Amino acid sequence: MTRLTALRLLKLTLWALSCYFLLIFLAHVTGTKLPLLFVYFDVPSTIYQDRIIAFFAFGWAVFIATTARDPGTNLQFVRALIVAATGAIIILSFINLSTDFASYSADIEVWRFWVQTGLLAAIALWLVLLVSFAKK
Repeated sequence: MTRLTALRLLKLTLWALSCYFLLIFLAHVTGTKLPLLFVYFDVPSTIYQDRIIAFFAFGWAVFIATTARDPGTNLQFVRALIVAATGAIIILSFINLSTDFASYSADIEVWRFWVQTGLLAAIALWLVLLVSFAKK
């Protein structure tokens, strides 16, 4: 992959991630529990929790969009995003392993949470790959 192709894919990926975080914001601010927009979509939560997540998601959308404007000169921010995503993957994995979801409902299927955690890991790996080609 050429550096120019990597930068174009990185820009597109970052804009898509920014839009994704805006969707997360909208879902959480309205309490619309949808898989992929709520990691723990079938676990009870309160509106104040959802709104806290909403304003963080909005902030992430803004920061990612700012980085997406010129990813070639903002690679340090993409690296920071990868570090943050890695932290999220670790914490989500800890939650998935340590939480007794059956105490909330016997119908909760933890594998769905693992799929979403895995998708986040795939995005982080994609960003690592793009950054490695973009810096050459």
